[in-house]
Amino acid sequence: MKPLYASCLVLTGVLAGVTTAWAQAHDHPPGDPQQLGVAVFPTSCAAGVHDEFNRAVAMLHSFWYQTSEKAFARVAQEDPKCAMAYWGVAMSRFHPLWEKPNTEDLHVGQAALEQARTAGAKTERERDYINALSQFYHDAERVDHLLRMEAYEGAMAALFERYPDDSEAAIFYALAVLGVAYSSPRDSTYARQKQAGAVLERIFARQPNHPGVAHYIIHSYDFPSLAGRALEAARRYAKIAPDAPHALHMPSHIFTRLGLWQESITSNQAAATAARKDQWMGEELHASDYLVYAFLQGAQDAEARSIWQAMPTLRDGIPSYFAGVYATAAIPARYALERRQWTEAAALTVPEGVFPGGTSCWAETTLHLSRGLGAVHTGKLADARRSLESLTNCREVLRQRHEELWADQVEVQRRAVAAWMALAEGHPDRAVAMMRSAAELEANTDKHPVTPGAVVPARELLGEMLLELNRPREAMLAFEATLEDAPNRFRSLYGAARAAARTGDDERASRYYTKLLDISRLADTVRPEVREAEHFLRQREPR
Repeated sequence: MKPLYASCLVLTGVLAGVTTAWAQAHDHPPGDPQQLGVAVFPTSCAAGVHDEFNRAVAMLHSFWYQTSEKAFARVAQEDPKCAMAYWGVAMSRFHPLWEKPNTEDLHVGQAALEQARTAGAKTERERDYINALSQFYHDAERVDHLLRMEAYEGAMAALFERYPDDSEAAIFYALAVLGVAYSSPRDSTYARQKQAGAVLERIFARQPNHPGVAHYIIHSYDFPSLAGRALEAARRYAKIAPDAPHALHMPSHIFTRLGLWQESITSNQAAATAARKDQWMGEELHASDYLVYAFLQGAQDAEARSIWQAMPTLRDGIPSYFAGVYATAAIPARYALERRQWTEAAALTVPEGVFPGGTSCWAETTLHLSRGLGAVHTGKLADARRSLESLTNCREVLRQRHEELWADQVEVQRRAVAAWMALAEGHPDRAVAMMRSAAELEANTDKHPVTPGAVVPARELLGEMLLELNRPREAMLAFEATLEDAPNRFRSLYGAARAAARTGDDERASRYYTKLLDISRLADTVRPEVREAEHFLRQREPR
């Protein structure tokens, strides 16, 4: 083994037999073409590694991080003087839109960049890429994550301006802009996302088969008010890179925003299968969460249950562990709450060993929310108080860690349980005020990309509370507001139909009940809500 590459392997933790292991773990040997899309990143590396380098970049653009790292390591093995191969290893540990790099990721990235400098980039452009990424990794132990993200974004902006004909510079710059947006306090105008989207859309017209362009357009517009802009990219991405598991899943972000449940199901079935084949458990669980959510919207409850029952047991240290942790808690909570099976919800337990030391309490709280709401609705107020205490404790932990997005989302859950407890204790005005405050906080807090949507929207719960208090006109407003952000949600369509019927607006009720039956046309369970819709519409038929 060549000494330069050997030192890189020690520093990055890549085994000496990476080439053989990588080939054995995939259907495609390293030299075979893969359907990953077309990414062309010119380098001064040896001519024999150019194709492999481009494949590695394509994997990187589809967030196939573990595999891209191995592919870049293979390039370094073939050409130890290829400085950009070590840059690729560091980029594979970056994850700008996912969880913050952990200590190991930072050490590997720093060591890889040092190796890149030792190898010696042969062009100014390559040195600029390496120096730009160094802005993120430099002083990582002391400097705040967001500040380092901003420094990297600034360096990529300069690189983008310096090399106007380098489409990869533009694409990675757009990703850097999104990284800062995802790490910053909420901006309701989505200025950075629109900025990134504008850069990417110009390239998409010229490079319609580039995986990163389609992928990052989806991330740019993964919000209810913007999702329609990404529908073309969403429908193309899986066709561009069908061998990349994340490319099969990512379109469902937009399908979910737009309430296109069957498209989401098709997308995530393919993604979960591909991730399982690749032994990418975190991505399999992530796709499964989106899949369960979509199945439940169409009353395909048996399908959703089969996914839950077959859910793999999460192991610490796997790729996409962050997404897997969330899904492990969210899937059983969704299955109970979307069906409003309160006894099931109250009986859910927190699996041992999945949320070590409270470090993942932001995910665990979906179970506490489910248990709390279930306990209130089944008259077990002492259990509900324990769930409320768990939510309060997690919120404080997250605030101490300055994880404000998650802290706010947990606070929404805490207020929801507290509101329903107040109603159960005979304080309707306090209950409605608390539930409204939860809904307003949720409306002003962005959804994290790891989740397809709230386990149960706060405004939907507000609508149900108002219906219970016989205030159907107010309930109608709450349900319709939910449907603006989450089109075709089963529970909100049902709630809106009931509220309209109670106000005597049979035309509006008919529209909502008809839509409910439309999204339930493939139902594998006879839900009482569907029967109610059928009965209402039959009563409206001319005699």
